[in-house]
Amino acid sequence: MTTDPIRPTDDEARGLARALIDTARFAALAVLDPATSTPSVSRIALVPGPDGWPVTLISTLASHTAALVANPACSILIGEPGAKGDPLTHPRLSLQATAVAAQKSELRDHYLALYPKAKLYIDFADFQMFRFVPTRAFLNGGFGKAFELTPDDLLG
Repeated sequence: MTTDPIRPTDDEARGLARALIDTARFAALAVLDPATSTPSVSRIALVPGPDGWPVTLISTLASHTAALVANPACSILIGEPGAKGDPLTHPRLSLQATAVAAQKSELRDHYLALYPKAKLYIDFADFQMFRFVPTRAFLNGGFGKAFELTPDDLLG
């Protein structure tokens, strides 16, 4: 007999997922390399946008930007292990998303308020903003705490 490891989504899971998005300042971004059709992962800066969806500022010179332009389907992993304990017991959120180009001028002040170090390069011509609009999410809230979430669960 196989037991489904996915728990019913509840307000605690929704709150933890939202907290991970709200406090994230970086994430792992997974894209498909357009030249090879194989997965590629990069670390990116990340902040929650005014609408609650994650936002990033990335250079058009980066290979992951070209990959997002070629195929906006992507995944981001948010959450880092703490200083102590088994890294697999710390919460993390995987978002399957669509990357949507955003107007840098509209998000500039918001982004800098949350990620002030970007002031060094935000106005460079090769930097562009993207919003990640989730289509599905998977929360691992720690050992034995797995949840599937919808976009509505993340904004609730």
